[in-house]
Amino acid sequence: MTAPAVHRAGDRAWIVDCPPGTVRQVADGAAADGWDAWVTDVVPAACTVLVVARPGARMAALRRHLRALAGSTPRGRGTPVPGPRTVEVPVRYDGPDLPAVAERLGTTPELVARRHAAAEHHVGFFGFAPGFAYLDGLPEALRLPRLSAPRPRVAAGVVAIAGNQTVVYPGGTPGGWHRIGTTTAVLWDVDATPPNRLALGDRVRFVEVPA
Repeated sequence: MTAPAVHRAGDRAWIVDCPPGTVRQVADGAAADGWDAWVTDVVPAACTVLVVARPGARMAALRRHLRALAGSTPRGRGTPVPGPRTVEVPVRYDGPDLPAVAERLGTTPELVARRHAAAEHHVGFFGFAPGFAYLDGLPEALRLPRLSAPRPRVAAGVVAIAGNQTVVYPGGTPGGWHRIGTTTAVLWDVDATPPNRLALGDRVRFVEVPA
Protein backbone atom coordinates (compact mmCIF):
# COMPACT_ATOMS: atom_id res chain seq x y z
CA MET A 1 0.00 0.00 0.00
CA THR A 2 1.39 3.41 -0.98
CA ALA A 3 2.03 5.71 1.96
CA PRO A 4 -0.11 8.88 2.02
CA ALA A 5 1.66 11.91 0.57
CA VAL A 6 2.71 14.68 2.94
CA HIS A 7 3.96 17.86 1.26
CA ARG A 8 6.03 20.66 2.73
CA ALA A 9 4.21 24.02 2.82
CA GLY A 10 6.68 26.77 3.62
CA ASP A 11 9.06 26.56 6.57
CA ARG A 12 6.66 25.37 9.26
CA ALA A 13 3.77 23.47 7.70
CA TRP A 14 2.80 20.18 6.08
CA ILE A 15 -0.13 19.41 3.76
CA VAL A 16 -1.43 15.85 4.10
CA ASP A 17 -3.16 14.20 1.12
CA CYS A 18 -5.82 12.22 2.97
CA PRO A 19 -7.27 8.96 1.66
CA PRO A 20 -11.08 8.87 1.55
CA GLY A 21 -12.64 8.97 5.00
CA THR A 22 -9.48 9.98 6.87
CA VAL A 23 -9.64 13.80 6.91
CA ARG A 24 -11.24 13.91 10.32
CA GLN A 25 -8.89 11.42 11.97
CA VAL A 26 -5.86 13.31 10.64
CA ALA A 27 -7.27 16.67 11.76
CA ASP A 28 -8.23 15.35 15.21
CA GLY A 29 -4.99 13.45 15.73
CA ALA A 30 -2.51 16.00 14.41
CA ALA A 31 -2.31 17.84 17.75
CA ALA A 32 -3.46 15.02 20.06
CA ASP A 33 -1.51 12.89 22.54
CA GLY A 34 1.14 15.51 23.25
CA TRP A 35 1.60 16.74 19.68
CA ASP A 36 -0.10 20.01 20.63
CA ALA A 37 3.32 21.15 21.87
CA TRP A 38 4.49 20.90 18.26
CA VAL A 39 1.41 22.11 16.35
CA THR A 40 -0.06 25.60 16.31
CA ASP A 41 -2.85 25.23 13.72
CA VAL A 42 -4.78 22.48 11.90
CA VAL A 43 -6.90 23.34 8.85
CA PRO A 44 -8.96 20.49 7.29
CA ALA A 45 -10.22 20.80 3.72
CA ALA A 46 -12.15 18.44 1.43
CA CYS A 47 -9.35 15.86 1.04
CA THR A 48 -6.30 17.49 2.64
CA VAL A 49 -5.25 18.78 6.05
CA LEU A 50 -2.82 21.67 6.57
CA VAL A 51 -0.79 21.33 9.78
CA VAL A 52 1.24 24.33 10.92
CA ALA A 53 4.10 23.64 13.33
CA ARG A 54 5.37 25.78 16.17
CA PRO A 55 8.83 27.36 15.85
CA GLY A 56 11.47 24.80 16.71
CA ALA A 57 9.28 21.77 16.02
CA ARG A 58 11.00 18.68 14.60
CA MET A 59 9.50 18.71 11.13
CA ALA A 60 10.66 15.24 10.07
CA ALA A 61 9.12 13.62 13.14
CA LEU A 62 5.88 15.56 12.61
CA ARG A 63 5.77 14.35 9.02
CA ARG A 64 6.08 10.73 10.16
CA HIS A 65 3.30 11.30 12.68
CA LEU A 66 0.99 12.73 10.01
CA ARG A 67 1.74 9.94 7.54
CA ALA A 68 0.92 7.38 10.22
CA LEU A 69 -2.40 9.10 10.95
CA ALA A 70 -3.41 9.21 7.29
CA GLY A 71 -2.37 5.61 6.74
CA SER A 72 -4.20 4.15 9.73
CA THR A 73 -7.83 3.30 10.31
CA PRO A 74 -9.84 4.95 13.10
CA ARG A 75 -10.02 1.57 14.89
CA GLY A 76 -6.25 1.34 15.00
CA ARG A 77 -5.64 4.69 16.63
CA GLY A 78 -4.88 5.03 20.32
CA THR A 79 -7.19 8.02 20.84
CA PRO A 80 -10.79 7.43 19.69
CA VAL A 81 -12.37 10.07 17.47
CA PRO A 82 -15.35 11.63 19.27
CA GLY A 83 -18.73 11.25 17.63
CA PRO A 84 -20.28 14.15 15.74
CA ARG A 85 -22.32 16.70 17.65
CA THR A 86 -25.59 18.27 16.55
CA VAL A 87 -25.51 22.06 16.48
CA GLU A 88 -28.79 23.93 16.12
CA VAL A 89 -28.70 27.18 14.16
CA PRO A 90 -31.79 29.41 14.22
CA VAL A 91 -32.42 30.96 10.81
CA ARG A 92 -34.82 33.54 9.45
CA TYR A 93 -35.58 32.69 5.84
CA ASP A 94 -35.55 36.32 4.77
CA GLY A 95 -32.59 36.36 2.37
CA PRO A 96 -32.73 38.80 -0.53
CA ASP A 97 -32.12 36.01 -3.05
CA LEU A 98 -34.84 33.71 -1.71
CA PRO A 99 -37.61 34.82 -4.12
CA ALA A 100 -35.30 34.42 -7.14
CA VAL A 101 -34.12 31.02 -5.88
CA ALA A 102 -37.70 29.84 -5.53
CA GLU A 103 -38.56 31.09 -9.02
CA ARG A 104 -35.58 29.33 -10.61
CA LEU A 105 -36.49 26.10 -8.82
CA GLY A 106 -40.15 26.36 -9.81
CA THR A 107 -41.42 26.47 -6.24
CA THR A 108 -42.25 28.94 -3.45
CA PRO A 109 -39.99 30.65 -0.88
CA GLU A 110 -41.91 28.87 1.88
CA LEU A 111 -41.17 25.46 0.38
CA VAL A 112 -37.49 26.32 -0.13
CA ALA A 113 -37.28 27.23 3.56
CA ARG A 114 -39.11 24.08 4.64
CA ARG A 115 -36.91 21.78 2.55
CA HIS A 116 -33.73 23.46 3.70
CA ALA A 117 -34.64 23.24 7.38
CA ALA A 118 -35.70 19.60 7.03
CA ALA A 119 -32.41 18.47 5.46
CA GLU A 120 -29.57 16.78 7.33
CA HIS A 121 -26.53 19.04 7.01
CA HIS A 122 -23.02 18.25 8.23
CA VAL A 123 -19.64 19.97 8.20
CA GLY A 124 -17.73 18.57 5.23
CA PHE A 125 -14.64 20.76 5.49
CA PHE A 126 -13.33 24.25 6.14
CA GLY A 127 -11.71 26.62 3.69
CA PHE A 128 -11.63 29.96 1.88
CA ALA A 129 -11.52 32.03 5.10
CA PRO A 130 -11.29 31.45 8.89
CA GLY A 131 -14.59 30.08 10.18
CA PHE A 132 -15.90 29.30 6.70
CA ALA A 133 -17.54 25.86 7.04
CA TYR A 134 -18.85 24.03 3.99
CA LEU A 135 -21.99 22.14 5.01
CA ASP A 136 -22.88 19.13 2.87
CA GLY A 137 -26.39 17.75 2.54
CA LEU A 138 -28.39 20.28 0.53
CA PRO A 139 -31.34 18.44 -1.07
CA GLU A 140 -31.20 17.85 -4.82
CA ALA A 141 -34.37 19.93 -5.25
CA LEU A 142 -32.57 23.05 -3.93
CA ARG A 143 -29.33 22.86 -5.90
CA LEU A 144 -28.22 25.79 -8.03
CA PRO A 145 -24.77 26.78 -9.36
CA ARG A 146 -22.89 29.66 -7.78
CA LEU A 147 -23.23 33.14 -9.19
CA SER A 148 -20.98 33.91 -12.16
CA ALA A 149 -19.80 37.12 -10.46
CA PRO A 150 -19.41 37.01 -6.65
CA ARG A 151 -20.44 39.92 -4.47
CA PRO A 152 -17.45 41.79 -3.02
CA ARG A 153 -18.60 41.47 0.60
CA VAL A 154 -21.19 39.41 2.47
CA ALA A 155 -22.18 40.18 6.07
CA ALA A 156 -21.76 37.80 8.98
CA GLY A 157 -24.67 35.45 9.64
CA VAL A 158 -25.92 35.22 6.05
CA VAL A 159 -27.12 31.70 5.24
CA ALA A 160 -26.52 30.84 1.59
CA ILE A 161 -26.67 27.84 -0.72
CA ALA A 162 -24.95 26.63 -3.89
CA GLY A 163 -24.33 23.22 -5.38
CA ASN A 164 -24.93 20.58 -2.72
CA GLN A 165 -23.83 22.82 0.17
CA THR A 166 -24.85 25.53 2.62
CA VAL A 167 -22.60 28.13 4.21
CA VAL A 168 -23.03 30.59 7.05
CA TYR A 169 -20.82 33.54 6.21
CA PRO A 170 -18.40 34.55 8.98
CA GLY A 171 -18.46 38.13 7.65
CA GLY A 172 -16.24 40.36 5.57
CA THR A 173 -15.62 37.92 2.71
CA PRO A 174 -16.69 37.93 -0.94
CA GLY A 175 -19.46 35.51 -1.80
CA GLY A 176 -21.15 34.06 -4.84
CA TRP A 177 -23.74 31.90 -3.08
CA HIS A 178 -27.51 32.43 -3.03
CA ARG A 179 -28.57 34.25 0.17
CA ILE A 180 -31.71 32.58 1.51
CA GLY A 181 -31.63 33.59 5.18
CA THR A 182 -29.85 35.06 8.18
CA THR A 183 -28.95 33.86 11.65
CA THR A 184 -28.00 35.55 14.89
CA ALA A 185 -25.89 32.56 15.89
CA VAL A 186 -22.17 33.39 16.05
CA LEU A 187 -20.29 30.42 14.61
CA TRP A 188 -16.90 32.15 14.39
CA ASP A 189 -15.56 34.39 17.16
CA VAL A 190 -11.85 35.22 17.31
CA ASP A 191 -12.17 36.00 21.03
CA ALA A 192 -13.69 32.62 21.91
CA THR A 193 -11.83 29.42 22.83
CA PRO A 194 -11.96 27.71 20.43
CA PRO A 195 -12.98 30.43 17.96
CA ASN A 196 -14.89 28.02 15.74
CA ARG A 197 -18.18 26.72 17.15
CA LEU A 198 -18.35 24.00 14.48
CA ALA A 199 -16.03 21.05 14.05
CA LEU A 200 -15.43 18.68 11.17
CA GLY A 201 -18.26 16.14 10.94
CA ASP A 202 -20.71 18.04 13.13
CA ARG A 203 -24.36 17.82 12.16
CA VAL A 204 -26.04 21.18 11.68
CA ARG A 205 -29.80 21.54 12.14
CA PHE A 206 -31.27 24.76 10.81
CA VAL A 207 -34.31 25.77 12.88
CA GLU A 208 -36.69 28.20 11.20
CA VAL A 209 -37.67 31.22 13.30
CA PRO A 210 -40.14 33.97 12.33
CA ALA A 211 -38.72 36.54 9.96
